[in-house]
Amino acid sequence: MLRTLKFISIPLMSFFYVRVGIDHFIRPEWYEKIVPPFLFFKNELVLISGAIEIILGIMLLHPKTRFIAGRGLIILLIAVYPANIYLALTNGAALDITPMVAWGRLPLQFVFIGIAYLHSKL
Repeated sequence: MLRTLKFISIPLMSFFYVRVGIDHFIRPEWYEKIVPPFLFFKNELVLISGAIEIILGIMLLHPKTRFIAGRGLIILLIAVYPANIYLALTNGAALDITPMVAWGRLPLQFVFIGIAYLHSKL
């Protein structure tokens, strides 16, 4: 069962990270809204995190780079966690979403970290 999960989740998560990374370049202003106010260079942070998502998403597909991609995604997900905390603290107002969705993103991030860890073990 674990093998099947890995087999299915690798291309799905790769597509997800590449797609979201590209979206950082298409709609950076949307992502800038959840960069915590204490951070400067919001646009640059959004673009850098988007580029990293694209690179790591592609690396996830290749067995020789999967370990690095998995570990890199863990670091990235931890690094962007303050944006999710900020969104939750605004009760979703930063992105005009419901408080339930905003707060629900917090534990979901740990699910993504767990999946990235699973991928780093292949």
